[in-house]
Amino acid sequence: MSGLASRHNTPPNDAARERLFCAVDDASLAGALRVAALLTGVVGGLKLGKEFFAANGPQGVRSVAQLDVPLFLDLKFHDIPNTVAGAVRAVLPLKPVIVTVHASGGRDMLKAAVNAARESNNPPLIAVVTVLTSLDNSDLAQIGFSGDVGDVVGRLADLAQQSGAGGVVCSPMEIERLRAQCGADFKLVVPGIRPSGAESGDQKRVRTPSDAIASGADTLVVGRPITNAADPAVAARSIIAEIATAAAA
Repeated sequence: MSGLASRHNTPPNDAARERLFCAVDDASLAGALRVAALLTGVVGGLKLGKEFFAANGPQGVRSVAQLDVPLFLDLKFHDIPNTVAGAVRAVLPLKPVIVTVHASGGRDMLKAAVNAARESNNPPLIAVVTVLTSLDNSDLAQIGFSGDVGDVVGRLADLAQQSGAGGVVCSPMEIERLRAQCGADFKLVVPGIRPSGAESGDQKRVRTPSDAIASGADTLVVGRPITNAADPAVAARSIIAEIATAAAA
């Protein structure tokens, strides 16, 4: 699985490339295809989210997949267990390598998602979203969560692991905690990555690529610092070089 497979005996630059997914935060099919054409073979894969899926649906995903780029469907399913299981089954023909669901859907929903994914011959990673990187402690208090962000993320990651999920989506600030808590084989998919000097935008819990890799992240998700660059491929390769250096340290 690109970006998530074992990296033993893999050349350092290839291993680093596989650890970077570019977030295509664009509802435009033409825009997504442009980014895909520029980055196929450069990054480990592309992340397509709700904006893209709402505008283009499964056929839009198929159009991007035709460029032979691994896809991360960041649809954050959150509903009753039967509905989420059906949603996961519905996207399996698109052959994503990662699909997201929300931890706050509860144990039964998470188990239903995991079991539905296993119906595929090549099941995607069910990456469980813990706390969005746009939220901080004050935001969590407003929506009724007790404890700080780290405590909530830890509890939700434990729930995800107990439910059979293979990994979680977490901010860079929780990597060390979750790596110690969940073990070496549990995948940590990490957005909120900003190269030095890049604006944080609407992300509140961010770190650099090298910091995230050194802390134990498996897969990094980077959007605007790549897609808004004058040359997205050059920007992506710079991040990949940083990943490779941090991984070798």
